[in-house]
Amino acid sequence: MQHGWYRLIAPGLLMAATGVGAGDLMTGTLAGAELGTAALWAVVVGAFLKFVLSEGVARWQLATGTTLLEGWHDKLGKWIRWPFLVFLAMFTVIVGRALANACGVAGTAILPIGDTETSVTVWAMIHSLVGVAIVLTGGFRAFESIMSALIGLMFLTVVGTTAMIAPPLGTIAAGLVPSIPQSGSSWLLAVLGGVGGTVTLLSYGYWIGEHGRRGMGMLRECRIDLAVGNGVTAVFGFCVIIIGSQIEVSGSGARLATQMAERLGEAVGPVGHWVFLIGFWGAVFSSLLGVWQSIPYMFADFARMGSGGSGDLRTSKPYRLCVVLVAIVPLFLLNAPVQQIQLTYGIVGACFLPALALTLILLNGRPEWVGLDARNPLWITIALVACLAFFASLPLLGS
Repeated sequence: MQHGWYRLIAPGLLMAATGVGAGDLMTGTLAGAELGTAALWAVVVGAFLKFVLSEGVARWQLATGTTLLEGWHDKLGKWIRWPFLVFLAMFTVIVGRALANACGVAGTAILPIGDTETSVTVWAMIHSLVGVAIVLTGGFRAFESIMSALIGLMFLTVVGTTAMIAPPLGTIAAGLVPSIPQSGSSWLLAVLGGVGGTVTLLSYGYWIGEHGRRGMGMLRECRIDLAVGNGVTAVFGFCVIIIGSQIEVSGSGARLATQMAERLGEAVGPVGHWVFLIGFWGAVFSSLLGVWQSIPYMFADFARMGSGGSGDLRTSKPYRLCVVLVAIVPLFLLNAPVQQIQLTYGIVGACFLPALALTLILLNGRPEWVGLDARNPLWITIALVACLAFFASLPLLGS
């Protein structure tokens, strides 16, 4: 039986575990290698933006009793669900492939099976199919318990690794003062984008639904929950930047993790090597499991809006079908070149967070839709407008 305090923060921890994956780990480490601890402040800003956006998702759902996807459909126009479906399909294929491959790399680094390419493929398939089994047969509570164990493992091992090689506290504190190092804006943007999250932000609404949170009386619990979850995300971001600032790394892709483990082994001994690898495995498998469980909610929600049906999304046929597709389709692309798809996804993905911010301004700013008590407070409106302004300035900052 779960303790009351844990049930309070569980959905936020699920979002943290799902949102922190191989890409964030690699981006943060390389940013740390390039900029040192000067990139730490970007983690704070990214976590705050993520809090504001996910709080808006929760507030709409608590105020109206409908998911944000339903809000888009009912208030902004039925047409909006079709471009979202295209984006969701691209997200699933690209991110699913990346997560399966990362799990394959992690499994190979811990226990190789044959040659490297074969081992990565085998471990990718094993992790993907185990994810399907957990989601379809274990129920939500089993999924939540496994995710809790994985995020605990990830958190302890990554923090433990950081403690072994951390610079003086003064150096860390200096990195919390906002600054843009020369030629470093692109890395800061990458850190902000990685911590800020993407479509997985919408998962939070479905998870609070599983916990029975309904009505504006639960908003305080959601804010506490999101503060804890985003705090965990920020600590993880801090740690990987600090690790990157203290060891020499190069290259790209999930295989960079094995190089990082080797460098840590050289710096602090075999313990550092294995602690990091275990933490990396916990990070990527928790992300895979979270995506496998949460993306089908959105597809099932999409199908429900088209058919006008009702009932539990997680037990519906569209949900269960999507779980299988999410797990199986990316496996056929493990060795396929997907540069053009990745480019297209990157362009569309870059538009998602500001589009989400804009729709939250529109939906949660209308008291006739959400009620006077649930409309955006001034500080939230300012934060959402700042989010839009930030993304509008990306071309200038990244030049």
